[in-house]
This record gives sequence, C-alpha cells and structure tokens, in this order.
Amino acid sequence: MNNNLPWLNPARTQLLLDALATRILVIDGAMGTMLQSYKLDEDGYRGQRFAEGKDAHHGHEHHGAGCDLKGNNDLLSLTQPEIIKAVHTAYLDAGADLIETNTFNATTISQADYHLEHLAYELNREGARIARECCDAVEAKTPDQPRFVIGVLGPTSRTASISPDVNNPGFRNVTFEELDTTYREATRGLLDGGADVIMVETIFDTLNAKAALYAVGQEFARRGARVPIMISGTITDMSGRTLSGQTAEAFHYSLRHAQPLSIGLNCALGASELRQYVEALANIAECYVSTHPNAGLPNAFAEYDETPEQMAATVGEFATSGLVNLVGGCCGTSPAHIRAIADAVRGVAPRAPRIVESQAA
Repeated sequence: MNNNLPWLNPARTQLLLDALATRILVIDGAMGTMLQSYKLDEDGYRGQRFAEGKDAHHGHEHHGAGCDLKGNNDLLSLTQPEIIKAVHTAYLDAGADLIETNTFNATTISQADYHLEHLAYELNREGARIARECCDAVEAKTPDQPRFVIGVLGPTSRTASISPDVNNPGFRNVTFEELDTTYREATRGLLDGGADVIMVETIFDTLNAKAALYAVGQEFARRGARVPIMISGTITDMSGRTLSGQTAEAFHYSLRHAQPLSIGLNCALGASELRQYVEALANIAECYVSTHPNAGLPNAFAEYDETPEQMAATVGEFATSGLVNLVGGCCGTSPAHIRAIADAVRGVAPRAPRIVESQAA
C-alpha cells in the first residue's frame, strides 16, 4: 500500500488527527440492535422498490425474487433510509464522534445470500452518503465537535484460511482474488459516498483482512489519493485467538505493514473479557488503539444484558489505564450505552502510541 499518496480530503483528515491527538474519541454502537427495535417485516425490508419481488430500478430483472429479504439490514439504506438516518442521529446525539456506515454485509459475497449482488456498489455509496448527511447536520450544530464517517468493510460470509468442509481441509469457498474484487467495489462506493475513514472490521480471518487492505490500497492508487484506515479484529472465544488462530499480538504484526490509523478489537466478547487483549495491543501498537465490545456476553436467548452503567465503568477503566484512543460499542449496545461511555472517557487523556526506535544503522 502506497502511504505516500496525498489525503483524499486533507481538511477532514487533519480535523480527525487533531481530535485523536487531544482526546479519546467515541465510536457509535450497534446498528442491528437498533434496527431490531423497529420490528420490520418482509414488506418493511422490501419497501416500495422491491415490493413486487423484483428491483423496480432495474425493470425486468427479478433480483431477489423468491428470496426473503428480511434481515438484510444493509438493504434498508435503500428501502428505509429514514430509519437509518434516525439510528445514526441517535448515536450522534449521544456523543459519538464517529459513526459506522450501514454496510457490514454490503459486499457481493454477502449479498449473494439474497441474490442482490448487483446492489453492492450502491449499498456502500448510499450507506456512506446517509452517514455523511447525518454527520454534517449534527456537526453544524456542534462545530467544536467534528463528526466523522467510518466506511465499514465487513468480514464477508466466507473465510479464505479455513475449509468449510471438515472432510476436506484443503478446500476453500473463496479466493484472495474474489475477496479483492468484492472489497474493491465496496471501497469505491464508500469513498464515492463521502467516508472519512475506511475500517476493515470484525476480522476473524487475517487473510480476508489482507485481501481487504490490498483492495483498498488498489482503489487508493486508482484515485491517486487515500483516507486513513482503521483495522478491528475479533477474538472469537476465551482462547484469546481469532477464528483463524492468531493471538492479538500476531494479528497486529500481520497487518502493521498497512500503517493503519488504528488497530483494535470488537464484537464476540464483552468489554471485561476483551480487556487483556486490548492491553496486549496497547503495549505494542505504534498506531492508535480502538475497541468497541459487545454489551457483555450473549445470554441463553442470544441477548445482551450489560447495562450502560456497567459497560461504561469497564470501558472507563480502559481509558484511565491508558489503553485506548477510540471506544464504542458492538452487539447489544444502544445510544444509552454510547452516552454512558462518552461520559466515562470525557477528559481522560488518550493513550500515547508506542514509539518504535529506528533499526537503521
């Protein structure tokens, strides 16, 4: 990746860098948790555009026909944009400095589950445009607190490192090249929609992340300009490793070549369970460190019980211990969680990135 390219939007990037240098920034919480509260049915997900079992914008093409679209949260950027705006705005009003685009599954690979691969670029562009609109509106009211759009590249529903067939460990259901293609298209949409940052998020397979970073780098090269990159992995269980087997430290060393703005961990575990792994990153990372954990571990009903007060106390300790630069929430978190976390870290000095002495003679 060519990190000598100029910034795509120098003024916005400088605002972000200045903010990171002075305080701990707050990322938003869960989009899915908020969308569930709307209790949308199949018709709600389809909206007018897909009401007839086809894409009204593509005439005769029966994309998604015969396939349930309920649960395809990314599609709501096209069919229910006012709901997406309401969720973004609720997080911004709660104190979030950065909001994530509604694009976690907006890749051709993930949208193939709904036969909507053709929408990937549009989903990313509109996801970023809606988030940009919300950020600009709130920033106009609070000019002393700039708000930033994180363009989200999710992990996809495939893994390049692990066979999905236990009887054939050499089998793979996706290639690096296929991941590169799908991530490049998504990145193009996110940048066209106005994302300030690209985040490769919820990484369970570092090879997928490498494909995403390669694709992002290629898109930057095509434009002759770049935006900062955030990287966030997920420790999948109490073994302290990603699904593809890496510790937090190994994960960092595998991806540091991309010279990200930040590296961190999100999802899977609650804040208290993530602490030791966040600390491991904080001890070695030359860049900023982020974390946006779940609201505790899921209960027997796959729900999250940790209250805003409980979560804020834990994340607040991360801050006072000097471990973090960016904090937020993942599954189970709401604007109430984000408001409590923002209150807990306000005025706390951000972690100082580790300075690595040059090895040059």
